[in-house]
Amino acid sequence: MHETRSFNSPLVSSISLTNFEIGWTCAECDERNAEHDPAPWTGNTLLNETENGQMYAGMCRLDGGLVSFGCNDFYPEEAPVRQIAVEPFLLDISPVTNAQFAAFVDETRYVTLAETAPNPDDYPGILPHMMVAGSIVFAPPPKGQPVGPESWWAYVPGASWRQPYGPVDGCIVPDDHPVVHIAYCDALAYSNWSGKRLPTEVELEFAARGGIAQSTFAWGNELFPDGKVMANFWPKGFPFKHPDRRGPPYTTPVGQYPANAYGLFDMIGNVWEWTSSDAYGRPGNKGCCPAAGAERSLNPNTYKVLKGGSHLCSPDYCQRYRPAAKWFQPIDTSTSHVGFRCAQSIANGI
Repeated sequence: MHETRSFNSPLVSSISLTNFEIGWTCAECDERNAEHDPAPWTGNTLLNETENGQMYAGMCRLDGGLVSFGCNDFYPEEAPVRQIAVEPFLLDISPVTNAQFAAFVDETRYVTLAETAPNPDDYPGILPHMMVAGSIVFAPPPKGQPVGPESWWAYVPGASWRQPYGPVDGCIVPDDHPVVHIAYCDALAYSNWSGKRLPTEVELEFAARGGIAQSTFAWGNELFPDGKVMANFWPKGFPFKHPDRRGPPYTTPVGQYPANAYGLFDMIGNVWEWTSSDAYGRPGNKGCCPAAGAERSLNPNTYKVLKGGSHLCSPDYCQRYRPAAKWFQPIDTSTSHVGFRCAQSIANGI
């Protein structure tokens, strides 16, 4: 599969950086994007055990089973509800952090897509200010102006996992926050290096539910049980003012909010997470990340499913802080609210 940069991808087109699509291929794309089938897990030391899961060296073993997948009550891409069987698998207990991604980069000298400046020869007619490495960053818009995704997203030169809000902002994000500005090829490269793989959307939904079937949220049917905020989403005031944060970073340390019944952290909120699942159809309305070209079906070769919602999901706008929620993301688009975690298959009989 060739890596493509579509400068008419959802977030980019919404902020009017250009108005045409350009395909990009390069010699290293096949290596970056190559799917692989790592050796299945064959057992290692059991560290501890939760009510519904077993923990192994930063991963949780989930025995699988039937999951009621989807939801009929919110956005059309989630429907219909159906029963799907899930095989046993291991899942990272939290999203990949800045510290973990830095270890990968230190060992491999990997350069992310956001850190790679496009070759002008590959983009005839592209706007000049786009010919620099960078990524797409959220910033609260000023009040009193038209509000929509184009008002809170901007392409920021120099923004990457190292400087999530750009070099001018100067915000240093701690090592224990989830890594962001990760394109699909970057997530694949890390998972290959770690001997793991990316989870499917069904696996992430199964894991997010924590064994609580048919509930609206990962923790039950109340968004704020006993008045508590259970995950890092935007509880009110989106997109202007967060009640608990005066500015970036809007991510939080992994594990700051309660784990679910499987012992997994940040399955909801903090950052959207890449899956290996192709995207089909089109997403519904009120997404913090807009769907350019919603009038046409998505190309599964260039879009993947994101799961879990992010710190930008809000009752005021995008209610995707739920296990059934999903978003369709171009594989070449990195943002300040998309990260990932890894999974591993389990050998038969283990």
